[in-house]
Amino acid sequence: MKEILVTTGENVAGKVISQHLGLARGNTIRARHLGKDILAIFRNIIGGEITEYTKLMAESREQAIDRMLDEAKTLGADAVINVRFSTSMIAQGAAELLVYGTAIKFEE
Repeated sequence: MKEILVTTGENVAGKVISQHLGLARGNTIRARHLGKDILAIFRNIIGGEITEYTKLMAESREQAIDRMLDEAKTLGADAVINVRFSTSMIAQGAAELLVYGTAIKFEE
């Protein structure tokens, strides 16, 4: 299966966009883990990066991107341009990570 190009830009160098297929998006909602929260509290006291949350957010980003790419594939896209990320608090201790962009086809 062909790989779909992902970019935050409006264009792809050397390619001509032939068709805009619409919005491609992916999201995930993640809750904090009590054990990780305890470690985070200690790190907050002594300072430094809270690696438990860094890993959680990295996993969330990858999952959201994978879901966006799955949607782009169903649209028959060659690429997703203008990719953006958004996060929002859903509930105490839970957040949504959303990634979205425009699915496009290139000229042959």
